[in-house]
Amino acid sequence: MGIHVIKMPDIGEGIAEVELVAWHVKVGDMVAEDQPLADVMTDKATVEIPAPVVGRVVALGGEVGQVMAVGGELIRLEVEGEGNLKPGADAPPAKAPAVVAAAQPAAAASGPAPAPQAAPAKASAPAAAPAKPARQAPAAVARQPGDKPLASPAVRKRAWDLGIELRYVPGSGPAGRILHEDLDGYLQGQGAGAQARGGVAYAERNDEENVPVIGLRRKIAQKMAESKRRIPHFSYVEEIDVTELEELRASLNQKWGASRGKLTLLPLLARAMVVALRDFPQINARYDDEGGVVTRYGAVHIGIATQSEGGLMVPVMRHAEARDLWSIAAEIVRLAEAVRTGGASRDELSGSTITITSLGPLGGIVTTPVINHPEVGIVGVNRIVERPAIRNGAVVARKLMNLSSSFDHRVVDGMDAARFIQAVRALLEQPALLFVE
Repeated sequence: MGIHVIKMPDIGEGIAEVELVAWHVKVGDMVAEDQPLADVMTDKATVEIPAPVVGRVVALGGEVGQVMAVGGELIRLEVEGEGNLKPGADAPPAKAPAVVAAAQPAAAASGPAPAPQAAPAKASAPAAAPAKPARQAPAAVARQPGDKPLASPAVRKRAWDLGIELRYVPGSGPAGRILHEDLDGYLQGQGAGAQARGGVAYAERNDEENVPVIGLRRKIAQKMAESKRRIPHFSYVEEIDVTELEELRASLNQKWGASRGKLTLLPLLARAMVVALRDFPQINARYDDEGGVVTRYGAVHIGIATQSEGGLMVPVMRHAEARDLWSIAAEIVRLAEAVRTGGASRDELSGSTITITSLGPLGGIVTTPVINHPEVGIVGVNRIVERPAIRNGAVVARKLMNLSSSFDHRVVDGMDAARFIQAVRALLEQPALLFVE
């Protein structure tokens, strides 16, 4: 038997280091060729590292959240034959395998688990039947942060009546299921003071949780800090009457929704931005502030800010200028699905020239979106509300929406930004203009 050391591969694009975001194996697992070992994250995407050989894991080279250099040791496998590590040429990693493995209790191990050790033989029991041992309280099963607590409907109803949040109750049943006994234990642990104040709902809380900022969350934090540090933002908000636009959208969906797909507001906004940008090329641009060069683009590659379980990502809809409404809508849906399922490629997450962001029905009244560096503009959608408005001297109900936008004041003047948003407004308030060439 020999040792095969797998090093962090060169992922390309001049990347010198990556962040380890997940292990798929643990010490003792047998792995097959091409089986995923770990996920690492670059500035643009998550990359899966497969096993080049068959072997058994004997040591992991790092912990989740650790930044590792390309060429550094990732994992060691025990393999048939000599392996690629010469005897005595290199000592095992300083961190003991057991310690590294213990740091990953929740890793999604895809390899077979090591066989359990046989329990030691018990001493023969005396001839007389032993007394029945006293019943012990079941041991609580730890849940990982974010796991949904398991409980029967009866337990959930009782917890509701008592004002208990089940996520704070350790479960001792199978797979951590919360039992009535667990509720009793939780109630006793609150003390008489909590009961005197009216129940568990008013109990004092002193728990704390440390959440490591790693993986995508770390990349988002770095990207946002870089954008705010390097770009002098200014924001501009305009109210838009979208009554006719919403009527057009409803009519198009009624006629073509079944065959072409449903239209949301975003494809119409994207089309309006494409048309308006023809007269404002300085906004469809990227600014290299280190080189002192603004690059203006004829192609409109729109970033679509998309929320995923891991955090905010910005996939790119390329060549929006060459797409009709349904093509734009289909591409937005495809990109959102790719992000939420973790299937977006590095190319799909880079290269945007301007970005749209939307909080959907939670859009609020006004937002101040952060520019997606190195772009120079971003347009944010707020929620649509029906409010009274004056039309031809009469008070009528209209559907109104605010557009909240931010621009890089180094290369976009306030007057140009306002004129651009006013051009978008005119197109949305008279949607027939979206189709006039």
